[in-house]
Amino acid sequence: MSERRRGISRRQVIAGFFTLLGFLMLFNYVPLALAGDTVVTRIALAVPQPVIAFPTAWSLTVIGLIALIAGGLGLSNRAQRWADGLLWTSAVLLFPAILIWAAAGKQTNATVMLSESLRLGTPLALGALAGIWAERSGVINIAIEGMMLMGAAFGFAIFIFTGNIWAGVIGAVIIGGVMALLHGALSISFRTDQIISGTVVNILAIGVTGYLRRQYIVVEGGGRITLPSISGLLANAGFPDLARSLESIPVLGTLIFSGKPIFFAMLLLVIMTHVVLFMTRWGLRTRAVGENPKAADTVGIAVNRMRYFNVFISGCIAGLGGAWFSLETVGQFDDGMTAGKGFIALAAMIFGKWMPFGAFGGAMLFGFAEALGTRFQILQVQVFGGPVPVQFLQITPYVVTMIVLAGLIGRAVGPAAVGKPYEKQ
Repeated sequence: MSERRRGISRRQVIAGFFTLLGFLMLFNYVPLALAGDTVVTRIALAVPQPVIAFPTAWSLTVIGLIALIAGGLGLSNRAQRWADGLLWTSAVLLFPAILIWAAAGKQTNATVMLSESLRLGTPLALGALAGIWAERSGVINIAIEGMMLMGAAFGFAIFIFTGNIWAGVIGAVIIGGVMALLHGALSISFRTDQIISGTVVNILAIGVTGYLRRQYIVVEGGGRITLPSISGLLANAGFPDLARSLESIPVLGTLIFSGKPIFFAMLLLVIMTHVVLFMTRWGLRTRAVGENPKAADTVGIAVNRMRYFNVFISGCIAGLGGAWFSLETVGQFDDGMTAGKGFIALAAMIFGKWMPFGAFGGAMLFGFAEALGTRFQILQVQVFGGPVPVQFLQITPYVVTMIVLAGLIGRAVGPAAVGKPYEKQ
């Protein structure tokens, strides 16, 4: 938290946020706590038990006090070790604080909320990983949105045509790779501006998928069938006892084993991406052509070929992210159903500083923001004497994206040669 940006350290920006938040919480809840407010928030930590009752006013007072102290220490630039520890503690306590505030006088389930955050963060994490594969090799990929949209549309169309949902998933991966090769041809071989190339792919995807939906998907129809959960797959494979045992594991059963195949694939891809990029020769060469392609070329690395391979892998992962929308979640395809998630995925990639686990954390943050909007609707949260408008809840992930990119991530510097076409001398 010590990076500097325009004369103000990252720690001070975050500390200022927690100082303001702590002050507002204390201003609102200290009087209620001292007056003996009896409102409690019941939070279930598993399904169906246990349920813990938190005194709303006192709980938020304590969390607000911690945030205020953390912010004060962070702004003063003294006791930096304590300041960093308390700032991280305040960041972690934001999750229970939001739930305690939103569910005051009611009951909510923290495990289900976390499960929804992981589920909604899946396409964002896949999009962020797609961005990492391309940009680590030196190619800007803002075409992730278009690749995901094409994967969603063609994956569902292939499912309708073949009647096999797994064929749809494979088709989504392949079409994502094909779109990536188009982006690669424009940006690597023809040395088109990579932002322009990505924009072309995005516009093309909107037109092609809209045409495909009107001319084929709507005509052929198709039921709202989605991929089964992992426990469902085990049960169908003849292991019903194992499936029940996995689902009954406290917390993890709900968080992990109720998930579906693309969710599990995302978790594996996060680990695989880290291992390949930082522990293998391929990863070393990928990072070399992204940082200094001329030096890589002098030691015999085929720069443009490496970029093509990595951009293709990027497209395949983005296509899998598209399949999440149509084949794992909705069981249908609608125009523009990715709804800008590819661009939020790029924000998650930047948030994570082009590192797989960091990007995963950013994706889960945005997934939590989206899940929070849904939870607010379920709990019918009241603000200023009335319910929060649905439209405001729907823009929550986009607002969080702007806040994070504007001031909370510090200075983010990508690979040195990203966006720069390479021509062999």
